[in-house]
Amino acid sequence: MKRFLKIAAVLFVLLIGMVVLKTCDFGPPPPRPDLDLPLAPQMADPTSAPMDMNFPAVNPMAAQGVNPIPHGDPAQQDSTPLPGPLDKTRRLEDHEIAYQFLGPGHFGAFTSGEYADGRRVLWTNGVNGVFKLDYETYELIDHLPSDVADKWNEEWANKIIAKLDKNNGASALPTAVKSMMPLKSLSGVYTVVGANDWFYLAKKDGSIVAYGDETQGDAGSKIVEKEVFKLPADIAGASVGMNMTYDGWIVFPMEKGTIVAVSPDLTEYRSVRLKHADTEDTETRGVGYGWVRNSIAIDEEGGIYVASRNHMHKVVWTGDALSVDPADGAWTAAYRNGTEEGTGATPSLMGFGDEDRFVVITDGDIRMNVVLMWRDAIPEEWQQIDGAPSRRIAGQAPADMGNLKVQEIQTEQTVIVAGYGALVVNNTPRNTPFFMPNEGVGRGATIGPLGNNPKFQPYGVQKFEWNPNKRRLEKAWVNETISSPNGVPWVSTGSGQVYFIGARDNEWTLEAVNWLTGEPTFHYIMGAQKYNNMFSGPTIDEKGRVFVGAYYGRMRIQPDP
Repeated sequence: MKRFLKIAAVLFVLLIGMVVLKTCDFGPPPPRPDLDLPLAPQMADPTSAPMDMNFPAVNPMAAQGVNPIPHGDPAQQDSTPLPGPLDKTRRLEDHEIAYQFLGPGHFGAFTSGEYADGRRVLWTNGVNGVFKLDYETYELIDHLPSDVADKWNEEWANKIIAKLDKNNGASALPTAVKSMMPLKSLSGVYTVVGANDWFYLAKKDGSIVAYGDETQGDAGSKIVEKEVFKLPADIAGASVGMNMTYDGWIVFPMEKGTIVAVSPDLTEYRSVRLKHADTEDTETRGVGYGWVRNSIAIDEEGGIYVASRNHMHKVVWTGDALSVDPADGAWTAAYRNGTEEGTGATPSLMGFGDEDRFVVITDGDIRMNVVLMWRDAIPEEWQQIDGAPSRRIAGQAPADMGNLKVQEIQTEQTVIVAGYGALVVNNTPRNTPFFMPNEGVGRGATIGPLGNNPKFQPYGVQKFEWNPNKRRLEKAWVNETISSPNGVPWVSTGSGQVYFIGARDNEWTLEAVNWLTGEPTFHYIMGAQKYNNMFSGPTIDEKGRVFVGAYYGRMRIQPDP
């Protein structure tokens, strides 16, 4: 009892402290130069945007499935030419959602190539270990358990979900935080499936582990560890992404500024330090706030695009080395950073072949801007944009969310790119309970576990479009009435839609919005917290089925014809 009273007293003091901090008047706020930036000009006709632009080349060294790499492909676009579902708004039947309990932390599922018998598998990693699912039946083939797999079991998960189904308001925040506690045990998030059907996983200790089939070529065989690569101690640390070059090397950034490439058989490595890593403070400022915070994009010519706290970098893979030398085509350019925390976005690539070619991020301003940078040589006649810190910046547009006129907005997502279109969503909760911080666990709990509550869920989706004739970034459309609380959207140019997990009336939905106009096309109602995607984004396969994470597992939306 005494222990309980001590804990209660500490919590009471912390609560009073939070109230004081949130209610005290500390004088006028500092100037906000980001609010003085001009908004993007309105696109004359959003429906005129081309839908037949080039997609990035298929990486022959990745598994030849629809989603072997996070964000779909090395360019990190989160888009596909494959058509997604087109339907009317309705509630899905139980059989239209294939669900598999796997435990916490399944943000992605990655597709193998086709086996000799025509089968495919899905590889996924979470807190409870590595799993292999049958691609068609969605049944579990094998599970390589982690040390905590027995702790975070289905009985525990069902109790959490039942509590949040009953109450998803502010008083449910302790349950919300408890529901995310297992994520601290997640050994790694970033994965790639190679053409050799090895499932590469970057672990928190800086190692790379490759898993595969016990019997080569047998999709139904058990999971075994194939190889392990451990970095030398002088560059080991937290990895914050993973991608694959077009000759099969696994590339990943370390949060303190080292870029590492490992051979497909995990026997060799190359590394390089990013520019400014030796002159800036590279110390981590909390979980998810390293000097490098997110993953990387890769192009067919060996360009590797990574953002540090103040700069965008192009590193070049020469085929045998990683180079930051401008003579090899490498460059570094500053972006705006009013928060001093840097971008939260994984870079994505726009434009291929003879199209205008950019790398796209959101910057670090308090009200973030969508930023396009020339990813090759800057055109000789190009003039530096007013308010842009680098001549390399081709477009810089505040994400104001239209009539919502947001003044504070940041994201932890990649910018969604299809053609010359770039889409961002508002992930800032409408409200944060007064006793919770606005960032970190406060934001995560309100847009994650409680993201289907209209009091908390953020609203707003905004699309920008590059105008190649006027050479400027324009605003295509804004939809202020729809919500994508916590997941990354996915574009299908085949059906002309952008799909994302939304929420309406305390239930989770799959939303389909017209990519050219921003008008809602339809939505599927899935249900309550069991169907919370918890920061996972949807992907689409050749049959128009939608794959996405669930609160404690994975699901596949397979609507009846």
